[in-house]
Amino acid sequence: MRLIQIDKITGTLELVTGLHIGASNAEMHIGGTDNPVVAHPLTREPYIPGSSLKGKLRSLLEWELGSVAVTEGNPLGFRDLARLPADRREHGKRLLQLFGGAPESGGTNTALVQEIGPTRLAFWDCSLETAWVSEMKDRALPLTEVKTENMIDRIQGVAKHPRNTERVPAGARFQFTLTLRQHEGDTALLPMLWRGLALLELTGLGGSGSRGYGKVRFRELTRGEEDCLPELHRSRPLVA
Repeated sequence: MRLIQIDKITGTLELVTGLHIGASNAEMHIGGTDNPVVAHPLTREPYIPGSSLKGKLRSLLEWELGSVAVTEGNPLGFRDLARLPADRREHGKRLLQLFGGAPESGGTNTALVQEIGPTRLAFWDCSLETAWVSEMKDRALPLTEVKTENMIDRIQGVAKHPRNTERVPAGARFQFTLTLRQHEGDTALLPMLWRGLALLELTGLGGSGSRGYGKVRFRELTRGEEDCLPELHRSRPLVA
């Protein structure tokens, strides 16, 4: 299996609504937020972990492929391919090529592992766009906001159990980067990637999506000199 090329795909990921990707809060501060966002330990600027992007894209594609019922909620693995309907197995192989397969107890078919090969996608942490950070500082605005939420008592009609959640505000822009390894014999990997990114725009990123958090859109997306946004917007479901 020969490596042909490595494509670098870059773009701008813009928040349409506030985004919360949580971090552990080891210390409690009076007046602090209950749910802080993940932030760089030195600059304290929020960022989007590459692991969050990879996990969300893989999950969305597995749902569209219909493998979640087969795996009982676990990530698609090598041995799960044989349990997929015959017309979906090639899609399953491409998904494992893109995102990789976890080691499985009891051993895995060596020939299948060799056929699929190494993980093709590498996701990088997305830092805030420098121009957006400068714009916020020039306007003396913070890089995050705190949103207060509560539960409504259906009988008394009053708000109860208030909680504070830190979010990166709508309008923030992140630098998006991933790389795709192309090996000899690889087919249809890019269409699956574009479909995953399209599903991300449709569903959102981070926590509390059902409450309006985490809607995102790509303002730019290029592979080398090629504009890839049209490919993303023309993407079609994996299964007809």
